[in-house]
Amino acid sequence: MPSPEASGALAVRPAEAPAPARTTTLRRLLARPRFTIPLALVLLVCLMAAFPSWFSGWFGHGDPHACTLADSGRGPAGGHPFGFDIQGCDLYANVVHGARNSITIGLLTTACTLVLAVALGALAGYFGGVVDMLISRIMDVFFGFPTLIGMIVVLETFPVHSPLSVSLVLTLFSWTILTRVMRSSVLANKNLAYITAARGIGAGPFRILLRHVLPNSLAPTAVLASLNIGAVITAESALTFLGVGLKSPSISWGVQLNTAQQYFTTNLNLLVFPSLFLTITVLAFVLLGDFLRDEFDPEVG
Repeated sequence: MPSPEASGALAVRPAEAPAPARTTTLRRLLARPRFTIPLALVLLVCLMAAFPSWFSGWFGHGDPHACTLADSGRGPAGGHPFGFDIQGCDLYANVVHGARNSITIGLLTTACTLVLAVALGALAGYFGGVVDMLISRIMDVFFGFPTLIGMIVVLETFPVHSPLSVSLVLTLFSWTILTRVMRSSVLANKNLAYITAARGIGAGPFRILLRHVLPNSLAPTAVLASLNIGAVITAESALTFLGVGLKSPSISWGVQLNTAQQYFTTNLNLLVFPSLFLTITVLAFVLLGDFLRDEFDPEVG
């Protein structure tokens, strides 16, 4: 027969508290290589963009502006693993520092596009009528406009081609798809039972939109925005390659590829290394966004 002390211990032993849902989800995601590998690459590239001097100094020469014409076009040498560009600057340092503008434009454009798409898509989907018709017709105009030509024409009107100006132009021509997704999501949620109940107790339209409809409609748009970062980085590089994006002395992968097109037959390293960094970065963002879409978008799968 068990003692009273043992019985009491058994009686009051608390049940183990379940792990919070967010912690469980994070652990599940971190156990998936399809998530952790692109996430690690994205974090590495973002760190490189934030602290380029630290990364570029790994081989003892971290200044992208320290150039010697006598080294023009030279191959790899001690402290210069990628060789030198046409101006005799360390190519490795320039590639590392090029991450800052490319990543900044990708993140800034995506953030601006997301804010614009959420605002316009929510207004169009929730209020409908004239508001929806006006926003939808503006979207139709942008859908029917040749995007590349439009970006080139608008960029040519800017006196200075900075990361901010390039980001604004890219935002101008990339908000429509996210807005349409946001509108569809709001349309699917605005007549659900809990929204009808909120109207029934006298909640105003903006209160319902901000506190109930938006939080439950953001997921598909946010997931698609994560996929958009890689596309924006590619678009910036393409515009710069064509000579209408960032221009020297700005440092970006697109600027380096624009220069490399004239010398790739004699100095292949000028093309290979910026292209390699650009490809890995875009692929990491696309794979991460693709995984998040499959994991969290209820319309997939």
